[in-house]
Amino acid sequence: MQKRIPRFEKEQQFIMNNNNTVLDNAEPFNPFGMNLLTTYPISFQVTLTSFLMIEIVLGLSSNLTVLALYCMKSNLVSSVSSIVTMNLHVLDVLVCVGCVPFTIVVVLLPLEEDTALVYCFHEACVSFASIATAANVLAITLSRYDISVRPANRVLTMERTVVLLGFIWALSLLSFLVPFMEVGFFSQAGFERNQTFQMDNNQDSTELQLYYHLLAQIPIFFFTVVVMLVTYYKILQTLNIHIGTRFHKASKKKSVTKKTISMTTPQTEPIDVSQSSGGQNPPLAMRTSVSVIIALRRAIKRHRERRKRQKRVFKMSLLIVSTFLLCWTPITVANTIFLSAGYSNFIISLRLGFLVMAYGTTVFHPLLYAFTRQKLQKVLKSKMRKPGECVVEADPMPTNTVVD
Repeated sequence: MQKRIPRFEKEQQFIMNNNNTVLDNAEPFNPFGMNLLTTYPISFQVTLTSFLMIEIVLGLSSNLTVLALYCMKSNLVSSVSSIVTMNLHVLDVLVCVGCVPFTIVVVLLPLEEDTALVYCFHEACVSFASIATAANVLAITLSRYDISVRPANRVLTMERTVVLLGFIWALSLLSFLVPFMEVGFFSQAGFERNQTFQMDNNQDSTELQLYYHLLAQIPIFFFTVVVMLVTYYKILQTLNIHIGTRFHKASKKKSVTKKTISMTTPQTEPIDVSQSSGGQNPPLAMRTSVSVIIALRRAIKRHRERRKRQKRVFKMSLLIVSTFLLCWTPITVANTIFLSAGYSNFIISLRLGFLVMAYGTTVFHPLLYAFTRQKLQKVLKSKMRKPGECVVEADPMPTNTVVD
């Protein structure tokens, strides 16, 4: 035992000497992987901070409004789709409260020695926001597929939905902890080993070691995009919406509807002739012709309502998929470049700019998933009325809903 103690002390002295050399060279351990030279340009800081503050204000106000409406009306949370959507708004509130302010701190903070923990927290917040958003969007997509394609035999029951949401939050928490595990934050010995490993390997392999969480974000993003495209395509197929031919046949369908309307209107003229010529038969002929006209008008009305519903579903599906692609594709491309080509000041600045675009989903999600619901629109309109009008119109509301 006495012979092993000096060897252990020599190893500890070697580790401490290596750590001291890192501090003497003014190149501290930085999980973000940037050369700590100066702060960001003032124009860059002002622009990104302004956009991030706007996203915090709009995202918090819209998502908290939606959550307040859900809490006021218990019947809004009675379905699986409403619960999954509400879970997404809770996530957006957490992103606005926790993740976006950390990005503002990273943009405004001077790049000095004592910012390693801040950068590590920021990477954890980015990992949490990206993976949690993708998982929640996947859950909403599956619930809509369940409602549209399999209304009789739904896979997502209330119990399975609770299990799915629990798995999503567990996965999100794990994605938040991964950056801390990479730097050995939970073990002091691991943290020291990462520092000495950085000295011995010229910082190249360690920088890749500290960004394994990016390798998880990239395939999860592409998997989410593929599932969204396939699922919404199946939903549109179920509603008999042909994506390739709907734009080319729009003018033909308008002409066909005009011809059907013109064919129904001249049928009233023979009715007048028969009424003037015959004395006993007009009542029977008039009844049959009127019933035919009413049936045709109802069929045309149903066809128009069906076409409007199909157009609305097609537009909303296109907006949901394109918004997710527009917001999260740039940051995914930046992460891929970061892992393949290495880091630089330009890539880091570009990544922060793309991260602002990714946080824009906190503003778009209430517009796409909440305010487009007719039930939520009715509740919002009733809350926006004057107090006197609400009191007067509060009693007849149940009777009106029964009639409709």
